[in-house]
Amino acid sequence: MMVNIRVNGKQYKKDIEPRLLLVNFLRDELNLTGTHIGCDTSNCGACTVLMDGKSVKSCTVLAMQANNHEITTIEHEDPELDAIKDAYVEEQGLQCGFCTPGMIIESFYLLKNAGDKEVDDDYIKKNLRGNLCRCTGYRSIIDSIKKANKNIKEREEIHVSR
Repeated sequence: MMVNIRVNGKQYKKDIEPRLLLVNFLRDELNLTGTHIGCDTSNCGACTVLMDGKSVKSCTVLAMQANNHEITTIEHEDPELDAIKDAYVEEQGLQCGFCTPGMIIESFYLLKNAGDKEVDDDYIKKNLRGNLCRCTGYRSIIDSIKKANKNIKEREEIHVSR
């Protein structure tokens, strides 16, 4: 089956097996190995990507379901995503790093969709509930997201004032 998928702004047309999962398509067909395979049951969130801007677990999506859709992975180059990555480093939100790509993509999604909502501990916890970290008590991850939100808002204020 032929699929046509836009990943991180680049168009890919590939002939694939109909049963191929999106996570395996990204890793094996496109060599985008930042998206991790964790549990294969959608419980851990290590494989989280955005499909048309919506957070999805790529271990539960067939690549053919992503046909004619836009996929965003941890490898995507975007100033807001970079601000989140930087905040995770600064606030030690990475630990072993296995869950980090999924956490960062989920963070990107929750910050983009926060709107006027306050990005406080409760908002973050509610929105991260589908992503598991086995190394931390989540404090450094929550701090990373709050720092990223602050940095993104400050950057927006600078651009608006110019």
